[in-house]
Amino acid sequence: MRFLYTWFFRLALPLMLLHLWWRGRSDPAYRKRWSERFGLVPSRPGTLRRWRERFGVVPDRASRAPLIWIHSVSVGETLAAIPLIKELAARHHQWQWLVTTTTPTGSQRVHDALEPILDGRLLHYYLPFDLPECLTPFLEALRPSVLITMETELWPNMLALCDKRKIPVALVNGRLSEKSARGYRRFPRLSRNMMSHITRVLAQYPADAYRFSELGVDPERVSAVGNIKFDLHIGSGLISEAQALSHQWGHSGAQVNNDGRSGQHGRPVWLAASTHAGEDEVVLDAFEILRVTFPDLLLVLVPRHPVRFDSAARMCRERGLRTVRRSDGGVPMASDQILLGDTMGELLRFYGACDVAFVGGSLVPVGGHNMIEPAAWGVPVVCGPHLHNFSVVSDLLKEAGGLRVVDDAEQMAQQVASWLEDSAGRVEAGTRGREVAAQNSGALERTVEAVESLMRMKKS
Repeated sequence: MRFLYTWFFRLALPLMLLHLWWRGRSDPAYRKRWSERFGLVPSRPGTLRRWRERFGVVPDRASRAPLIWIHSVSVGETLAAIPLIKELAARHHQWQWLVTTTTPTGSQRVHDALEPILDGRLLHYYLPFDLPECLTPFLEALRPSVLITMETELWPNMLALCDKRKIPVALVNGRLSEKSARGYRRFPRLSRNMMSHITRVLAQYPADAYRFSELGVDPERVSAVGNIKFDLHIGSGLISEAQALSHQWGHSGAQVNNDGRSGQHGRPVWLAASTHAGEDEVVLDAFEILRVTFPDLLLVLVPRHPVRFDSAARMCRERGLRTVRRSDGGVPMASDQILLGDTMGELLRFYGACDVAFVGGSLVPVGGHNMIEPAAWGVPVVCGPHLHNFSVVSDLLKEAGGLRVVDDAEQMAQQVASWLEDSAGRVEAGTRGREVAAQNSGALERTVEAVESLMRMKKS
């Protein structure tokens, strides 16, 4: 079955390249670094160790250092992987790191977040196409010690070739919705073969673990350890940055203190985060409704993908809304109505400077984005109904009262207004959300221990 999959992939490759070229119209980064997608990368220092030893050249220290390969697809998975990499890198200074992604935005997050802390120990490339002729030179050049793939990113040839080369594979923070499981069941032989190559599955919840086992992973290799996204540390430096933003925006909400006390002071701030096409319009409709009751309300609008920054700015201005862009370095004046968050890596501190947050990818069938981040700040959350990527998390927050689900602009405006009008209710909802985040932490440590165990197994 994998033979048929491979040939279908080869036949579809021209269409994939055309798709990359098409996406390059709005984001030129998609038209760059294509050689990496074919597995053509420089040899890692020391991968020619046998040749060097044969001719009397002693391999350098880098050649003997373990290389930990993390595949994190795009921004969401990369953000989940960063705390894991930081913790492991702090414990194992000799380890080197290879991080692969598939999108330019994920690539940018890898460089921004990890280069400063890994101090020359980082390699980053796009993941090669899932073909033996692309993956073989990639693995030969880099020779990773272990593969850690995040959440649901599984590729048949990648797993088979790792198994052939005796490279252990761990699926970390694994999630598998019933909808995704049904898709795998349509190709039972291919799925079962692919799952059999996974050394360890660290699933988020028991339901995820059960589905992985049902699809072919040995149950003894599967465990539910929780969601590492709950292990979010909000340090004093981040709190100070959020406080500074809050004062810039003419607002001094209680959430930035991360203590759940007091209420709103100054200008109210509503954050619409990680929005997709089709959601900005709903958010702006809701904002127009809210302005009747809250004329000084500031909307901080943060599109999920950089390629949409310009179109979102045009949409705001076409509605006659006074808009300032974060990338311009300006501070919103009292007369400005919208701050467009068109920078990367600032969303977490934005959450700490707002009163209420809408988390996107949920009004459209994307599956939702990380609502743990605003909850950890003690900020109440509004989402749309499409939450299958965070089904357990959203259920926990809904049950606690820290998250409300809305279907349209009118419901959204109504819910945001109710929290802006009732500071005590807003703080109570935020506090309950933060309690959920605190109660479900601990997965990161369990994941670190599992990866270390995998590395010990590799050595033995």
